[in-house]
Amino acid sequence: MAEFPSPEEGIALTHFIVSADVERSRRFYSDVLGGETVRTGEPSVVALANSWIIINVGGGPTDDKPTVTLEAPPDPDRVSSFMNIRVADIQAVYAEWSARGAEFLTPPEKRKTEYRCYMRDPDGHLIEVGQSL
Repeated sequence: MAEFPSPEEGIALTHFIVSADVERSRRFYSDVLGGETVRTGEPSVVALANSWIIINVGGGPTDDKPTVTLEAPPDPDRVSSFMNIRVADIQAVYAEWSARGAEFLTPPEKRKTEYRCYMRDPDGHLIEVGQSL
């Protein structure tokens, strides 16, 4: 069973996602992408491959980020960062995740050095799925 990312040495990289519906997003990362739920509620934590996704509601500024407001993407077609998931067999992952409800923008396309396709999570966060050639 996965544990909450709390390293005793070094660092652990997690990805924080702001969601309008934390439970819906937790189910997406667990049930559709195959992650393991480590914590439910607000925030929820999902272990996915060798990383963790922390999912929580948005909110206004706090003492430690006095000018920052967290919100789900207001326009999913305007992106400043995205998650990149590397896989061993993109065709198998595309078929499996599509069958579980993932909605890809296009099927995997061959590029110079990889196959690649994109999908969005329930809040519109962009996710690239790629396989190196």
